[in-house]
Amino acid sequence: MKKLINPLTVIMTVSLIIFGLAMSSFTSHTTGKEAASPAQKEFTVVWSIYAGWNPWSYANTSGIMDKWAARYDIKIKLVRMDYMPSIEAFTTPSVDACVMTNMDCLTIPVAGGIPCSAIIVGDYSNGNDALIVRNNLTIPQLKGKKVNLVQFSVSHYMLSRALDMNGMTDDDVKIVNVSDSDIGPAFIANKDQEAVVTWNPLVMEIMKTPGVKKIFDSSQIPGEILDLMVVKTKVLQTNPGLGKALAGAWFEVMDIMSSRTDKGKGALEDMAKAGGSSLIEYQNQLKTTAMFYKATDAVTYTNSEEIKTNMRRVRNFCSKYELLGAGVKADDLGIKFSDGTVIGNQNKILFIYDASYMQGVSK
Repeated sequence: MKKLINPLTVIMTVSLIIFGLAMSSFTSHTTGKEAASPAQKEFTVVWSIYAGWNPWSYANTSGIMDKWAARYDIKIKLVRMDYMPSIEAFTTPSVDACVMTNMDCLTIPVAGGIPCSAIIVGDYSNGNDALIVRNNLTIPQLKGKKVNLVQFSVSHYMLSRALDMNGMTDDDVKIVNVSDSDIGPAFIANKDQEAVVTWNPLVMEIMKTPGVKKIFDSSQIPGEILDLMVVKTKVLQTNPGLGKALAGAWFEVMDIMSSRTDKGKGALEDMAKAGGSSLIEYQNQLKTTAMFYKATDAVTYTNSEEIKTNMRRVRNFCSKYELLGAGVKADDLGIKFSDGTVIGNQNKILFIYDASYMQGVSK
């Protein structure tokens, strides 16, 4: 998954202009206003290729999404896009919901002033993101060395956590910003590069290289890199059927893919194909993805104290690098949790964890 962060306003602006042209092929269902009207009947939901999000492909091809949308007398168009363009699209009136990580939600839509609600906590990275080295280096031995990664991405966040857990800071290493398309091939080809942080499937490819070693991965910071279905809060408030349909469809697919039946195998094959991988490759990707297959488990985690602790860490990292906006401090925005707890500014709540839709499925 391309878990990238783009803090540069000018780049965002150009991307949105390009996306605006591309969106001309989509069904128009807005009037240009951010908030949806109560009469809205058609919604656009975008998703990206990733082990934890490929189930949306099956929800679409199987007719499960259409079935749940019809239950609430609405239509939902699932659109597959590359990751960064999908989040940028979410900041326009043309998209109502989008899959993204907790960190990217803070740094793009929330930083742009768009109130968001995470209605499905689908999984967390449990080894998909990794720090890989040559020459048997340890984390303390990285001091003064170059580390290749996509700057301000979850790779950067994970490195920061790895260093902190070893009594170090980001200043102890030299971060080299590399594009996601180049980072894997460049590290494999250049033996002078001693450390890299990236995500699957690039991690799997790099680990095939002789002489490399994984010394830290996201399984050591469980729950900190969350994969979510995010809906614009204003859209959700006036159209709760959207949230109910998405949650209902998602957990029906979860039940099928985890069933170990012929139907479940067929669903996994569909998801693998959507991600451009074989069934075995996809199953291996799922091994490092902690999926919440049951709505009750997802609700339990969303209501836990752990998610609050982790969001503070993520928020503080974003604030440190001004990814929340120039001059914006961590407590300047509010994050509300399912139990009503708010961290940060209670008068400026821009990110909500709303477990009610998953709770509705679990009943």
